[in-house]
Amino acid sequence: MRDLVVAGGGPVGMAAALHAHRAGLSVVVREPRTGPIDKACGEGLMPGAVAELARIGVHPRGRHLAGIHYLDGTGAGATARFTAGPGRGVRRTVLHDALAQRLAEAGIAVEARAVTDVGDAGDHLLVDGEPVRHLIAADGLHSPVRRLVGLDGPPATRRRFGQRCHVQQAPWTELVEVHWSHRAEAYVTPVDDDLVGVAVLGEAGSRFDDLLDDFPRLRERLTGARTRVLGAGPLRQRARARSAGRVLLVGDAGGYVDALTGEGIALGLAQARAAVACLAAGRPDHYEAQARRLVRRHELLTLALLRATAHPPVRRGLVPAATRLPWLFSAAVNQLARPVGRPA
Repeated sequence: MRDLVVAGGGPVGMAAALHAHRAGLSVVVREPRTGPIDKACGEGLMPGAVAELARIGVHPRGRHLAGIHYLDGTGAGATARFTAGPGRGVRRTVLHDALAQRLAEAGIAVEARAVTDVGDAGDHLLVDGEPVRHLIAADGLHSPVRRLVGLDGPPATRRRFGQRCHVQQAPWTELVEVHWSHRAEAYVTPVDDDLVGVAVLGEAGSRFDDLLDDFPRLRERLTGARTRVLGAGPLRQRARARSAGRVLLVGDAGGYVDALTGEGIALGLAQARAAVACLAAGRPDHYEAQARRLVRRHELLTLALLRATAHPPVRRGLVPAATRLPWLFSAAVNQLARPVGRPA
């Protein structure tokens, strides 16, 4: 009987498998998609994510990120530089390849199939009829495993989506630029010497080009050829809990607030580490509290910013306020950027 099946072969799932292998657990990854898996994400790794990847010997190629720069339509802006070390702009496919290489080096099997059935057999699980001691679900925003084990929460009333493309040109900054309009945010992330990622967040039904028209200064600066646009959402996902007996949900599968603050990968990687530590200790029941503790600070800050900026006066005043109070802006950014603490 295997110790662990990991459902989902994205960055968080592969990290969970690597932690499990290091802990001496027998593990297999289930992922029906083959090849490097792309996703509509901002591709900026916060310092906390860089530190989590380093724990498992993964150092993906990318661009140095020194901090965050907020801008409004007037060209005014506020900058917060990371104090916990640099972040890194990394194409999602490059990150996937770096983790997949580590899995191959460790001899961890990846099966090209999804988890479609989960049964509780008391002292073990039956995953598609096969006995296994535990299951970690790292299968994304719309996690099938979350649904299979009855942990889906109610749908969110506000539906925000993310869309992303790449533009073939040299980056002009070592910062992640966040451009604000009356209805959307655009994130510009250097990801290679001749490539920038452009992600926009907006309400349901918004087209990428329509939202990009909100940022004329940015549009003028984007002079290179553009790749196709990928989309993801709705971003807000709720889970009733992050565990059900021997099944643990990590990363987006365990619920997600919004991409507004950009720390999703860091939190998912930290949860993967915590989940495996609980399983290795024989205490899967400890994971729920530890996962909650890991994300509490980030979720509170993200929810507060998301709710505040839903009001037009607050949204219009955000960048001017960050400019007038740079110490407060820097403190907020670095609360989100610093490495996620070890679970107690």
